[in-house]
Amino acid sequence: MKFSCEKYALQTAVMTAGRAASAKSPIPALEGLLIQAGSVVRVTGYDLKRGIYTSLEADIARPGSAVMNAKLFSEMIRRLPDGRVTVDVGEDGKASVKCGNSEYAFMTTPAEEYPELPAADSGELLALPQRTLASLINETLFAVSQNESRPVYMGSLFELEGNELAVVSVDGYRLALRKETVEGPEDRKLRFIIPGAALSDVQRICTDSDDEVRISIGAKHASFTLGETVVIARRLEGDFLNYNKSIPDSFRCRMKIDKEDFLSAVDRVSLVVDEKIKNPVRLIFGDGRIDFVCVTPLGRADDVCICEGSGEDIEVGFNDRYLRDALRAAPVKELEICVNTGSAPCVIVPADGSGKFTYMILPVRLHAGA
Repeated sequence: MKFSCEKYALQTAVMTAGRAASAKSPIPALEGLLIQAGSVVRVTGYDLKRGIYTSLEADIARPGSAVMNAKLFSEMIRRLPDGRVTVDVGEDGKASVKCGNSEYAFMTTPAEEYPELPAADSGELLALPQRTLASLINETLFAVSQNESRPVYMGSLFELEGNELAVVSVDGYRLALRKETVEGPEDRKLRFIIPGAALSDVQRICTDSDDEVRISIGAKHASFTLGETVVIARRLEGDFLNYNKSIPDSFRCRMKIDKEDFLSAVDRVSLVVDEKIKNPVRLIFGDGRIDFVCVTPLGRADDVCICEGSGEDIEVGFNDRYLRDALRAAPVKELEICVNTGSAPCVIVPADGSGKFTYMILPVRLHAGA
Protein backbone atom coordinates (compact mmCIF):
# COMPACT_ATOMS: atom_id res chain seq x y z
CA MET A 1 0.00 0.00 0.00
CA LYS A 2 1.26 3.42 -0.91
CA PHE A 3 -0.55 6.74 -1.03
CA SER A 4 0.05 10.44 -0.54
CA CYS A 5 -2.28 13.22 0.63
CA GLU A 6 -2.31 16.50 2.47
CA LYS A 7 -1.38 16.23 6.15
CA TYR A 8 -4.48 18.12 7.29
CA ALA A 9 -6.85 15.72 5.51
CA LEU A 10 -5.13 12.64 6.91
CA GLN A 11 -4.88 14.11 10.41
CA THR A 12 -8.59 14.94 10.42
CA ALA A 13 -9.51 11.43 9.29
CA VAL A 14 -7.22 9.79 11.85
CA MET A 15 -8.57 11.94 14.70
CA THR A 16 -12.17 11.22 13.70
CA ALA A 17 -11.84 7.45 13.37
CA GLY A 18 -9.49 7.30 16.34
CA ARG A 19 -12.34 8.21 18.69
CA ALA A 20 -13.59 4.61 18.34
CA ALA A 21 -10.24 2.84 18.65
CA SER A 22 -9.74 0.83 21.85
CA ALA A 23 -7.29 2.27 24.36
CA LYS A 24 -6.66 -1.25 25.66
CA SER A 25 -8.07 -4.46 24.23
CA PRO A 26 -7.42 -8.22 24.40
CA ILE A 27 -7.52 -8.01 20.60
CA PRO A 28 -4.36 -5.97 19.81
CA ALA A 29 -5.60 -4.98 16.35
CA LEU A 30 -8.46 -3.02 17.95
CA GLU A 31 -5.90 -0.67 19.48
CA GLY A 32 -5.10 0.32 15.92
CA LEU A 33 -6.66 2.00 12.93
CA LEU A 34 -7.43 0.05 9.79
CA ILE A 35 -6.08 1.98 6.80
CA GLN A 36 -7.40 0.84 3.41
CA ALA A 37 -6.33 2.33 0.09
CA GLY A 38 -8.54 1.59 -2.88
CA SER A 39 -10.36 4.20 -4.94
CA VAL A 40 -10.04 6.40 -1.81
CA VAL A 41 -8.29 6.03 1.52
CA ARG A 42 -10.58 4.77 4.27
CA VAL A 43 -9.63 5.01 7.97
CA THR A 44 -11.53 2.86 10.50
CA GLY A 45 -11.63 2.72 14.30
CA TYR A 46 -13.62 0.06 16.17
CA ASP A 47 -13.91 -1.09 19.80
CA LEU A 48 -16.57 -3.83 19.33
CA LYS A 49 -19.24 -1.45 20.68
CA ARG A 50 -19.00 1.36 18.17
CA GLY A 51 -17.15 1.94 14.94
CA ILE A 52 -16.22 5.03 12.95
CA TYR A 53 -14.92 5.10 9.41
CA THR A 54 -14.18 8.05 7.17
CA SER A 55 -12.78 8.49 3.67
CA LEU A 56 -10.42 10.99 2.11
CA GLU A 57 -9.12 11.68 -1.38
CA ALA A 58 -5.49 10.70 -2.01
CA ASP A 59 -3.06 9.82 -4.78
CA ILE A 60 -2.92 6.04 -4.51
CA ALA A 61 0.19 4.52 -6.07
CA ARG A 62 -0.39 1.01 -4.73
CA PRO A 63 -3.67 -0.27 -3.24
CA GLY A 64 -3.59 -2.24 -0.01
CA SER A 65 -4.42 -2.21 3.68
CA ALA A 66 -2.77 -2.39 7.10
CA VAL A 67 -3.48 -1.75 10.77
CA MET A 68 -1.46 0.99 12.47
CA ASN A 69 -1.31 1.61 16.21
CA ALA A 70 -3.86 4.39 16.71
CA LYS A 71 -2.00 6.35 19.37
CA LEU A 72 1.38 6.15 17.62
CA PHE A 73 0.05 6.90 14.14
CA SER A 74 -2.07 9.80 15.36
CA GLU A 75 0.91 11.39 17.14
CA MET A 76 3.12 10.85 14.07
CA ILE A 77 0.74 12.68 11.77
CA ARG A 78 0.16 15.46 14.30
CA ARG A 79 3.87 16.15 14.71
CA LEU A 80 4.77 16.08 11.04
CA PRO A 81 5.33 19.44 9.35
CA ASP A 82 2.56 20.79 7.13
CA GLY A 83 2.68 19.50 3.59
CA ARG A 84 2.09 16.34 1.63
CA VAL A 85 2.39 13.06 3.53
CA THR A 86 3.40 9.78 1.90
CA VAL A 87 2.44 6.51 3.57
CA ASP A 88 4.16 3.36 2.25
CA VAL A 89 3.58 -0.16 3.63
CA GLY A 90 5.52 -3.06 2.15
CA GLU A 91 4.46 -6.69 1.89
CA ASP A 92 6.54 -7.45 4.99
CA GLY A 93 4.41 -5.03 7.06
CA LYS A 94 7.14 -2.42 7.41
CA ALA A 95 5.75 1.09 7.03
CA SER A 96 7.25 4.48 6.41
CA VAL A 97 5.56 7.85 6.81
CA LYS A 98 7.29 10.83 5.18
CA CYS A 99 6.60 14.54 5.03
CA GLY A 100 9.26 17.07 4.02
CA ASN A 101 12.49 16.16 5.79
CA SER A 102 10.69 14.10 8.45
CA GLU A 103 10.31 10.32 8.26
CA TYR A 104 9.06 7.56 10.56
CA ALA A 105 9.54 3.81 10.13
CA PHE A 106 7.58 1.20 12.09
CA MET A 107 5.82 -2.16 11.88
CA THR A 108 2.12 -2.58 11.13
CA THR A 109 -0.38 -5.36 11.86
CA PRO A 110 -1.95 -7.36 9.00
CA ALA A 111 -5.42 -6.10 8.06
CA GLU A 112 -6.73 -9.68 8.27
CA GLU A 113 -6.42 -9.49 12.07
CA TYR A 114 -8.82 -6.55 12.29
CA PRO A 115 -12.39 -7.63 13.27
CA GLU A 116 -15.06 -6.89 10.72
CA LEU A 117 -17.39 -4.01 11.49
CA PRO A 118 -21.05 -4.97 11.92
CA ALA A 119 -23.06 -4.30 8.82
CA ALA A 120 -25.13 -1.15 9.09
CA ASP A 121 -28.21 -3.07 7.98
CA SER A 122 -30.70 -0.92 6.18
CA GLY A 123 -33.82 -0.10 8.12
CA GLU A 124 -35.91 2.92 9.04
CA LEU A 125 -34.32 6.17 7.93
CA LEU A 126 -34.34 9.49 9.70
CA ALA A 127 -32.67 12.64 8.34
CA LEU A 128 -32.10 15.99 10.02
CA PRO A 129 -29.60 18.88 9.90
CA GLN A 130 -26.27 18.33 11.64
CA ARG A 131 -26.67 21.43 13.84
CA THR A 132 -30.07 20.14 15.00
CA LEU A 133 -28.76 16.70 15.92
CA ALA A 134 -25.76 18.26 17.67
CA SER A 135 -28.01 20.42 19.86
CA LEU A 136 -30.32 17.49 20.66
CA ILE A 137 -27.35 15.46 21.87
CA ASN A 138 -25.51 18.30 23.60
CA GLU A 139 -28.56 19.35 25.60
CA THR A 140 -29.37 15.85 26.91
CA LEU A 141 -26.08 13.92 27.05
CA PHE A 142 -25.18 15.22 30.52
CA ALA A 143 -27.97 13.10 32.07
CA VAL A 144 -26.86 9.78 30.56
CA SER A 145 -26.10 7.28 33.31
CA GLN A 146 -22.55 6.02 33.94
CA ASN A 147 -23.82 3.07 36.00
CA GLU A 148 -23.05 -0.17 34.17
CA SER A 149 -25.57 -2.10 36.30
CA ARG A 150 -28.37 -0.49 34.25
CA PRO A 151 -26.98 -0.56 30.69
CA VAL A 152 -30.18 0.72 29.08
CA TYR A 153 -29.71 4.09 30.81
CA MET A 154 -26.15 4.45 29.52
CA GLY A 155 -27.72 5.73 26.32
CA SER A 156 -30.30 8.23 25.13
CA LEU A 157 -33.75 7.29 23.93
CA PHE A 158 -34.78 8.61 20.51
CA GLU A 159 -38.55 8.59 20.07
CA LEU A 160 -40.16 9.82 16.87
CA GLU A 161 -43.91 10.20 16.47
CA GLY A 162 -44.96 11.87 13.27
CA ASN A 163 -42.83 14.98 12.94
CA GLU A 164 -41.87 15.30 16.62
CA LEU A 165 -38.54 13.84 17.70
CA ALA A 166 -37.81 13.52 21.42
CA VAL A 167 -34.40 12.67 22.88
CA VAL A 168 -34.38 11.57 26.52
CA SER A 169 -31.57 10.78 28.98
CA VAL A 170 -31.97 9.64 32.61
CA ASP A 171 -29.57 8.46 35.30
CA GLY A 172 -31.85 7.87 38.29
CA TYR A 173 -31.29 11.34 39.77
CA ARG A 174 -32.20 13.59 36.85
CA LEU A 175 -33.88 13.59 33.48
CA ALA A 176 -33.18 15.60 30.32
CA LEU A 177 -35.78 15.81 27.56
CA ARG A 178 -35.33 17.70 24.32
CA LYS A 179 -37.91 17.95 21.50
CA GLU A 180 -37.53 19.04 17.90
CA THR A 181 -39.75 19.09 14.82
CA VAL A 182 -38.28 17.15 11.89
CA GLU A 183 -39.36 16.79 8.29
CA GLY A 184 -40.80 13.57 6.92
CA PRO A 185 -43.99 11.47 6.79
CA GLU A 186 -46.46 12.28 9.53
CA ASP A 187 -47.29 8.63 10.25
CA ARG A 188 -43.79 7.55 11.31
CA LYS A 189 -43.06 5.92 14.65
CA LEU A 190 -39.51 5.12 15.73
CA ARG A 191 -38.03 4.23 19.09
CA PHE A 192 -34.38 3.32 19.69
CA ILE A 193 -31.64 3.80 22.30
CA ILE A 194 -28.06 4.77 21.36
CA PRO A 195 -25.10 4.55 23.80
CA GLY A 196 -23.90 7.88 25.12
CA ALA A 197 -20.30 7.23 24.01
CA ALA A 198 -21.40 6.90 20.39
CA LEU A 199 -23.61 9.98 20.62
CA SER A 200 -20.68 11.97 21.99
CA ASP A 201 -18.68 10.97 18.90
CA VAL A 202 -21.54 11.97 16.60
CA GLN A 203 -21.95 15.34 18.32
CA ARG A 204 -18.27 16.14 17.90
CA ILE A 205 -18.30 15.21 14.22
CA CYS A 206 -21.42 17.29 13.48
CA THR A 207 -20.82 20.72 12.02
CA ASP A 208 -22.81 23.88 12.73
CA SER A 209 -24.57 23.63 9.38
CA ASP A 210 -27.71 22.40 7.69
CA ASP A 211 -25.77 19.55 6.08
CA GLU A 212 -27.81 16.41 6.53
CA VAL A 213 -27.24 13.53 8.95
CA ARG A 214 -28.80 10.29 7.76
CA ILE A 215 -29.67 7.86 10.56
CA SER A 216 -30.36 4.26 9.56
CA ILE A 217 -31.99 2.11 12.24
CA GLY A 218 -31.38 -1.62 11.86
CA ALA A 219 -32.36 -4.54 14.08
CA LYS A 220 -29.24 -4.41 16.28
CA HIS A 221 -27.26 -1.39 15.10
CA ALA A 222 -27.77 2.19 13.99
CA SER A 223 -25.57 4.16 11.64
CA PHE A 224 -25.09 7.92 11.44
CA THR A 225 -23.82 9.14 8.07
CA LEU A 226 -22.27 12.61 8.08
CA GLY A 227 -20.75 13.33 4.69
CA GLU A 228 -17.78 10.99 4.24
CA THR A 229 -17.93 9.77 7.84
CA VAL A 230 -20.08 6.95 9.24
CA VAL A 231 -20.58 6.14 12.93
CA ILE A 232 -21.97 2.68 13.68
CA ALA A 233 -23.34 1.95 17.16
CA ARG A 234 -25.09 -1.00 18.67
CA ARG A 235 -28.60 -0.34 19.90
CA LEU A 236 -29.27 -0.73 23.63
CA GLU A 237 -32.15 -3.00 24.57
CA GLY A 238 -34.34 -2.88 27.65
CA ASP A 239 -37.25 -1.10 29.28
CA PHE A 240 -36.64 2.64 29.30
CA LEU A 241 -38.35 4.92 31.81
CA ASN A 242 -41.83 6.13 30.85
CA TYR A 243 -40.68 9.73 30.96
CA ASN A 244 -44.08 11.26 30.19
CA LYS A 245 -45.53 9.81 33.40
CA SER A 246 -42.44 10.68 35.46
CA ILE A 247 -42.56 14.44 34.84
CA PRO A 248 -45.13 16.29 37.00
CA ASP A 249 -47.77 18.10 34.95
CA SER A 250 -48.76 20.69 37.56
CA PHE A 251 -46.80 22.79 40.03
CA ARG A 252 -47.48 24.73 43.18
CA CYS A 253 -44.90 27.41 42.36
CA ARG A 254 -43.22 28.69 39.20
CA MET A 255 -40.25 31.05 39.38
CA LYS A 256 -38.89 32.89 36.33
CA ILE A 257 -35.11 33.33 36.46
CA ASP A 258 -32.21 34.62 34.40
CA LYS A 259 -30.08 31.58 33.62
CA GLU A 260 -26.70 33.28 34.02
CA ASP A 261 -27.66 34.94 37.31
CA PHE A 262 -28.90 31.65 38.72
CA LEU A 263 -25.86 29.70 37.47
CA SER A 264 -23.49 32.29 38.93
CA ALA A 265 -25.14 31.95 42.33
CA VAL A 266 -24.87 28.15 42.18
CA ASP A 267 -21.18 28.43 41.22
CA ARG A 268 -20.46 30.76 44.12
CA VAL A 269 -22.12 28.76 46.89
CA SER A 270 -20.80 25.42 45.60
CA LEU A 271 -17.26 26.63 46.30
CA VAL A 272 -17.59 25.30 49.86
CA VAL A 273 -19.11 21.94 48.87
CA ASP A 274 -17.09 19.10 50.39
CA GLU A 275 -16.52 16.51 47.63
CA LYS A 276 -16.23 13.69 50.18
CA ILE A 277 -19.45 14.44 52.04
CA LYS A 278 -21.39 15.88 49.06
CA ASN A 279 -23.33 18.42 51.10
CA PRO A 280 -26.43 19.70 49.27
CA VAL A 281 -27.01 23.29 48.26
CA ARG A 282 -30.17 24.54 50.01
CA LEU A 283 -32.51 26.72 47.92
CA ILE A 284 -35.28 28.71 49.61
CA PHE A 285 -37.86 29.89 47.09
CA GLY A 286 -39.20 33.16 48.46
CA ASP A 287 -41.15 36.15 47.15
CA GLY A 288 -39.25 37.51 44.13
CA ARG A 289 -36.01 35.88 45.25
CA ILE A 290 -34.29 32.56 45.70
CA ASP A 291 -31.89 32.28 48.64
CA PHE A 292 -28.93 29.92 48.39
CA VAL A 293 -27.27 28.41 51.46
CA CYS A 294 -24.51 25.84 51.67
CA VAL A 295 -22.97 24.75 54.98
CA THR A 296 -20.09 22.26 55.00
CA PRO A 297 -17.02 21.47 57.12
CA LEU A 298 -15.17 23.85 54.80
CA GLY A 299 -17.38 26.82 55.64
CA ARG A 300 -20.67 28.51 54.80
CA ALA A 301 -21.81 30.32 51.65
CA ASP A 302 -24.94 32.46 51.15
CA ASP A 303 -26.24 34.10 48.00
CA VAL A 304 -29.41 35.42 46.38
CA CYS A 305 -30.90 35.29 42.88
CA ILE A 306 -33.65 37.79 42.07
CA CYS A 307 -36.56 36.25 40.15
CA GLU A 308 -40.21 36.68 39.23
CA GLY A 309 -42.85 34.82 41.21
CA SER A 310 -43.30 33.49 44.72
CA GLY A 311 -42.09 30.14 45.98
CA GLU A 312 -43.97 30.22 49.33
CA ASP A 313 -40.65 29.69 51.15
CA ILE A 314 -40.34 26.11 49.90
CA GLU A 315 -36.90 24.72 50.77
CA VAL A 316 -35.23 22.23 48.44
CA GLY A 317 -31.79 20.62 48.62
CA PHE A 318 -29.86 19.90 45.42
CA ASN A 319 -26.67 18.28 44.29
CA ASP A 320 -24.82 21.35 42.98
CA ARG A 321 -23.35 19.51 39.97
CA TYR A 322 -26.75 18.35 38.79
CA LEU A 323 -28.03 21.91 38.94
CA ARG A 324 -25.05 23.30 37.04
CA ASP A 325 -25.18 20.60 34.34
CA ALA A 326 -28.82 21.36 33.58
CA LEU A 327 -28.31 25.13 33.58
CA ARG A 328 -25.29 24.97 31.29
CA ALA A 329 -27.13 22.73 28.85
CA ALA A 330 -30.20 24.97 28.67
CA PRO A 331 -30.06 26.84 25.32
CA VAL A 332 -32.08 29.91 26.40
CA LYS A 333 -31.45 32.90 28.69
CA GLU A 334 -34.70 32.85 30.67
CA LEU A 335 -35.88 29.75 32.51
CA GLU A 336 -38.78 28.75 34.67
CA ILE A 337 -38.10 26.68 37.77
CA CYS A 338 -41.12 24.69 38.89
CA VAL A 339 -41.48 23.18 42.38
CA ASN A 340 -44.18 21.54 44.48
CA THR A 341 -42.58 20.55 47.79
CA GLY A 342 -39.12 20.15 49.26
CA SER A 343 -39.18 16.42 48.53
CA ALA A 344 -40.72 16.50 45.04
CA PRO A 345 -38.76 16.73 41.75
CA CYS A 346 -37.80 20.18 40.50
CA VAL A 347 -38.46 20.87 36.82
CA ILE A 348 -36.67 23.43 34.64
CA VAL A 349 -38.30 24.55 31.38
CA PRO A 350 -37.91 27.50 28.98
CA ALA A 351 -39.71 30.60 30.25
CA ASP A 352 -41.23 31.28 26.81
CA GLY A 353 -43.46 28.19 27.12
CA SER A 354 -42.05 26.59 23.97
CA GLY A 355 -41.58 23.23 25.68
CA LYS A 356 -38.46 22.50 23.61
CA PHE A 357 -36.68 21.05 26.63
CA THR A 358 -37.47 19.81 30.12
CA TYR A 359 -34.90 19.09 32.82
CA MET A 360 -35.98 17.31 35.99
CA ILE A 361 -33.77 17.02 39.08
CA LEU A 362 -34.57 14.96 42.16
CA PRO A 363 -33.98 16.76 45.47
CA VAL A 364 -31.50 15.78 48.17
CA ARG A 365 -32.80 15.16 51.69
CA LEU A 366 -32.11 18.14 53.93
CA HIS A 367 -31.16 17.76 57.57
CA ALA A 368 -31.70 20.37 60.26
CA GLY A 369 -28.83 22.85 60.30
CA ALA A 370 -27.53 21.63 56.94
